[in-house]
Amino acid sequence: MKNGISYFDAHADTISYCAFSGRSLANNELHVDLKRAAEFTAYAQFFSIFSDGRGNDDASAEYKRILGYAQSQLGENRERIALCGSAEEIADAGAKGLCAAIFSVEGAELLACSEKNLEQAYNCGVRAVNITWNHDNSLAGSCATGSNRGLSDKGRSFIRKAQSLGVIVDLSHISERAFWDTAEIAQKPVIAGHSNSASVFPHARNLTDDQFRFLVRCGGVAGINLYAGFLAHDAGIDDVVRHIEHFMSLDGEKTVALGGDFDGCDTLPRGINGIQDIPRLYETLLRLGYPEQVVKDIFYNNMMRVVQTVCVT
Repeated sequence: MKNGISYFDAHADTISYCAFSGRSLANNELHVDLKRAAEFTAYAQFFSIFSDGRGNDDASAEYKRILGYAQSQLGENRERIALCGSAEEIADAGAKGLCAAIFSVEGAELLACSEKNLEQAYNCGVRAVNITWNHDNSLAGSCATGSNRGLSDKGRSFIRKAQSLGVIVDLSHISERAFWDTAEIAQKPVIAGHSNSASVFPHARNLTDDQFRFLVRCGGVAGINLYAGFLAHDAGIDDVVRHIEHFMSLDGEKTVALGGDFDGCDTLPRGINGIQDIPRLYETLLRLGYPEQVVKDIFYNNMMRVVQTVCVT
């Protein structure tokens, strides 16, 4: 029985965690699997290719290993999930009752910060890239290091290349200075795929109001991150709502999306233990009086619009 909800999530590390542990995407005890995802009327997911514990500028061997595992999982489950590279392919997958998978790369060092490797990744289905993760690289500084390094010339060129290919530039994890450097040169919408509000809960990984307002202006999105450590002390679903409501107060109706960071975080808010509990957030927003169209936009349409705008050449 479908739950009547269309759900487009901008960031999950599930496919990488499956690769680390040899688990199946079809059925597991992680935050996400295809069995639970099938309950949604439509489900699209940016599956992040991610590797922990790296601090150098070239982690491309790990990228290739995880990509290979991800490709094998999609192949084994082709009757349940399809790799998609455009809004049209995502819609087509949904119409066929398939989950839609889109690959992203979390930290350009997984591509050796190389435009050539980025182009090859595009050809393998990658449609979003985080410029940094928790380390500075040759493109930009990370918000986790405190360096506040901006974009290098190489970083500017990399971002231009990504946007020309039709790859979404994801600014979650990037330093504030590099965020604004990107804002100066971006020709297409950019996103912060798994970032919350620093006004609601101060944290280097969360967005200032000015950063969010830029995402509003450029037509991007901020994906609400469900990691409890970015939400509040002792976080529950109500704290998720607080971040949504603050962003909505900044004219965010077309900018708020979801980027749960499932299987990339160890602590979720009370009431959410995995993808199976996402309907609770949907129902909570409706109970609070949000128009259902606004909730549908948050859960699906806003992220779909960005794909439709950016993932074209």
